[in-house]
Amino acid sequence: MSRGRLEAFSDGVIAIIITIMVLGLAPPPSAELTALQPLIPVFSSYVLSFVFVGIYWNNHHHLLQTVKQVNGQVLWANLHLLFWLSLVPFATAWMGDNGLAAWPLALYGIVLLGAGFAYFLLTQALLKLHGKESVLALAVGGDHKGMISLFVYLAAIALAFWHGWIAGLLYVLVALMWLIPDQRIEKKMTQ
Repeated sequence: MSRGRLEAFSDGVIAIIITIMVLGLAPPPSAELTALQPLIPVFSSYVLSFVFVGIYWNNHHHLLQTVKQVNGQVLWANLHLLFWLSLVPFATAWMGDNGLAAWPLALYGIVLLGAGFAYFLLTQALLKLHGKESVLALAVGGDHKGMISLFVYLAAIALAFWHGWIAGLLYVLVALMWLIPDQRIEKKMTQ
């Protein structure tokens, strides 16, 4: 089975996720500039989530450029990733409406952790299908950045109940860590 339908479906779902997030941004009831101030947490949550969804879209694109085919296991692993990403708008809205409150902040981290783990499983399914000598296997290697991200998410989830601002900073740190696209795959594709 070719990867084309998987890519097209994933791109569509991710576009819908971003659309749902932006529709959650309601304009203030007043035309005064000061009316925007209470929306700062909501907008900040949106920006962070937009960056995360963009990172997943970008890396998903690069990941699939290295493969020629997919199978049922890959399709289910991809759906697992899309499930977690589809929860981002809900977690974003709850966190944005409640600032650094413990449970919304922790749930946001749980969703990010789920998406990160699902991306790892998708990569493993693709590696299993294409083998240890594939371009993907050579490009991904040990995926240290992915593993570090999962541990940072776990730490942020725990810290959400004691130091919410540190948990929030950890989410931003992971986003910054991934903001620059993963060059490993691009380098292997051009060799």
